[in-house]
Amino acid sequence: QVNLVESGGGLVQAGGSLRLSCTASARFFSTSHVLWHRQAPGKQRELVAAITEGGDTNYYVDSVKGRFTISRDNALKRVYLQMDDLETEDTAVYYCHCRPYWGQGTQVTVSS
Repeated sequence: QVNLVESGGGLVQAGGSLRLSCTASARFFSTSHVLWHRQAPGKQRELVAAITEGGDTNYYVDSVKGRFTISRDNALKRVYLQMDDLETEDTAVYYCHCRPYWGQGTQVTVSS
């Protein structure tokens, strides 16, 4: 069983920042694409950002471009999501995904 553990969520005011971390228990994590998804109440889960195993190619959904940055430290088996200039619309549970495994999610709440 592979565990993905997210951390770093919390409550922040609009305009603030948070950094999410996803740490894996398995070595294959360092040679796999990793994705961050989020799910807001009453909405479908959506892909927010993705990073290749080497970290040289990233993807961002349009709504977070210029505000979120995905990065990774393969030695630590960890992927980060730096979230700046947060908006109330970013409120959601954020999930780390490394196929076929999912983390348990971490809540991000942005207040106005």
